[in-house]
Amino acid sequence: MKIGELAAQAGCDVQTVRFYEREALLEEPPRDDSGYRHYDERHVSRLRFIRHLRTLDIPLLEVRQLLEFAASPVQSCEQVNDLLDAHIGLVKERIQSLKALEKQLVSLRKSCDGDASHPCAILESFMSAADQHVVQSARNP
Repeated sequence: MKIGELAAQAGCDVQTVRFYEREALLEEPPRDDSGYRHYDERHVSRLRFIRHLRTLDIPLLEVRQLLEFAASPVQSCEQVNDLLDAHIGLVKERIQSLKALEKQLVSLRKSCDGDASHPCAILESFMSAADQHVVQSARNP
Protein backbone atom coordinates (compact mmCIF):
# COMPACT_ATOMS: atom_id res chain seq x y z
CA MET A 1 0.00 0.00 0.00
CA LYS A 2 1.07 3.60 -0.50
CA ILE A 3 1.64 6.16 2.25
CA GLY A 4 -1.86 7.68 1.98
CA GLU A 5 -3.47 4.28 2.45
CA LEU A 6 -1.24 3.55 5.45
CA ALA A 7 -2.12 6.89 7.02
CA ALA A 8 -5.84 6.30 6.47
CA GLN A 9 -5.71 2.81 8.00
CA ALA A 10 -3.83 4.15 11.03
CA GLY A 11 -6.12 7.17 11.43
CA CYS A 12 -3.47 9.83 10.90
CA ASP A 13 -2.13 12.00 8.13
CA VAL A 14 0.78 11.44 5.76
CA GLN A 15 2.98 13.96 7.60
CA THR A 16 2.63 11.89 10.77
CA VAL A 17 3.86 8.79 8.93
CA ARG A 18 6.83 10.73 7.56
CA PHE A 19 7.59 12.16 11.00
CA TYR A 20 7.70 8.71 12.59
CA GLU A 21 9.92 7.51 9.77
CA ARG A 22 12.34 10.43 10.33
CA GLU A 23 12.35 9.59 14.04
CA ALA A 24 13.18 5.98 13.11
CA LEU A 25 10.12 4.75 15.00
CA LEU A 26 8.56 3.46 11.82
CA GLU A 27 10.74 1.42 9.53
CA GLU A 28 11.15 3.00 6.12
CA PRO A 29 9.57 0.69 3.54
CA PRO A 30 11.08 -0.45 0.28
CA ARG A 31 10.57 1.78 -2.73
CA ASP A 32 9.62 0.78 -6.24
CA ASP A 33 11.49 1.91 -9.36
CA SER A 34 9.55 5.16 -9.49
CA GLY A 35 10.40 5.96 -5.85
CA TYR A 36 7.02 5.24 -4.28
CA ARG A 37 7.09 3.69 -0.83
CA HIS A 38 5.22 0.43 -0.39
CA TYR A 39 3.96 -0.38 3.08
CA ASP A 40 2.52 -3.62 4.40
CA GLU A 41 0.50 -4.79 7.40
CA ARG A 42 3.57 -4.68 9.67
CA HIS A 43 3.70 -0.92 9.12
CA VAL A 44 -0.01 -0.54 9.85
CA SER A 45 0.31 -2.52 13.08
CA ARG A 46 3.40 -0.63 14.26
CA LEU A 47 1.94 2.77 13.37
CA ARG A 48 -1.28 1.96 15.25
CA PHE A 49 0.81 0.86 18.24
CA ILE A 50 2.78 4.13 18.17
CA ARG A 51 -0.36 6.21 17.79
CA HIS A 52 -2.01 4.40 20.69
CA LEU A 53 0.98 5.08 22.94
CA ARG A 54 0.88 8.74 21.94
CA THR A 55 -2.84 8.94 22.89
CA LEU A 56 -1.68 7.83 26.35
CA ASP A 57 0.66 10.85 26.26
CA ILE A 58 3.72 8.63 26.30
CA PRO A 59 6.72 10.65 25.05
CA LEU A 60 8.62 9.59 21.93
CA LEU A 61 11.66 8.46 23.94
CA GLU A 62 9.48 6.07 25.90
CA VAL A 63 7.65 4.99 22.73
CA ARG A 64 11.05 4.07 21.31
CA GLN A 65 11.85 2.04 24.44
CA LEU A 66 8.51 0.24 24.34
CA LEU A 67 9.06 -0.63 20.68
CA GLU A 68 12.44 -2.09 21.63
CA PHE A 69 10.84 -4.08 24.45
CA ALA A 70 8.14 -5.36 22.07
CA ALA A 71 10.85 -6.52 19.66
CA SER A 72 12.32 -8.72 22.43
CA PRO A 73 9.39 -10.85 23.55
CA VAL A 74 11.57 -13.04 25.82
CA GLN A 75 12.26 -10.02 27.99
CA SER A 76 10.47 -9.79 31.34
CA CYS A 77 7.80 -7.21 31.97
CA GLU A 78 9.86 -5.54 34.70
CA GLN A 79 11.28 -2.83 32.43
CA VAL A 80 7.88 -2.13 30.91
CA ASN A 81 6.39 -1.91 34.40
CA ASP A 82 9.16 0.47 35.51
CA LEU A 83 8.57 2.70 32.49
CA LEU A 84 4.83 2.71 33.07
CA ASP A 85 5.24 3.40 36.79
CA ALA A 86 7.41 6.42 35.99
CA HIS A 87 4.81 7.64 33.49
CA ILE A 88 2.03 7.18 36.06
CA GLY A 89 4.05 9.31 38.48
CA LEU A 90 4.31 12.09 35.90
CA VAL A 91 0.58 11.90 35.21
CA LYS A 92 -0.16 12.20 38.94
CA GLU A 93 2.11 15.27 39.16
CA ARG A 94 0.33 16.87 36.21
CA ILE A 95 -3.07 16.12 37.74
CA GLN A 96 -1.99 17.88 40.96
CA SER A 97 -0.69 20.79 38.91
CA LEU A 98 -3.93 21.01 36.96
CA LYS A 99 -5.99 20.90 40.16
CA ALA A 100 -3.92 23.78 41.56
CA LEU A 101 -4.41 25.67 38.30
CA GLU A 102 -8.16 25.05 38.43
CA LYS A 103 -8.30 26.33 42.01
CA GLN A 104 -6.37 29.46 41.03
CA LEU A 105 -8.60 30.12 38.00
CA VAL A 106 -11.79 29.60 40.01
CA SER A 107 -10.48 32.04 42.61
CA LEU A 108 -9.67 34.56 39.89
CA ARG A 109 -13.11 34.12 38.36
CA LYS A 110 -14.73 34.84 41.72
CA SER A 111 -12.80 38.12 41.92
CA CYS A 112 -14.70 39.52 38.94
CA ASP A 113 -18.17 40.87 39.56
CA GLY A 114 -18.83 41.60 35.87
CA ASP A 115 -19.17 45.31 36.55
CA ALA A 116 -17.74 47.21 33.57
CA SER A 117 -17.50 50.48 35.55
CA HIS A 118 -14.04 49.58 36.89
CA PRO A 119 -11.00 47.72 35.54
CA CYS A 120 -11.29 43.98 35.32
CA ALA A 121 -9.78 42.33 38.43
CA ILE A 122 -8.82 39.25 36.45
CA LEU A 123 -6.87 41.20 33.84
CA GLU A 124 -5.19 43.25 36.56
CA SER A 125 -4.16 40.03 38.31
CA PHE A 126 -2.73 38.62 35.05
CA MET A 127 -0.75 41.83 34.43
CA SER A 128 0.59 41.89 37.99
CA ALA A 129 1.64 38.24 37.79
CA ALA A 130 3.33 38.83 34.42
CA ASP A 131 5.28 41.78 35.88
CA GLN A 132 6.38 39.65 38.85
CA HIS A 133 7.47 36.88 36.50
CA VAL A 134 9.69 39.30 34.55
CA VAL A 135 11.29 40.59 37.75
CA GLN A 136 11.94 37.04 39.01
CA SER A 137 13.40 36.01 35.65
CA ALA A 138 15.77 38.99 35.71
CA ARG A 139 17.01 37.95 39.18
CA ASN A 140 17.53 34.30 38.18
CA PRO A 141 19.06 34.27 34.70
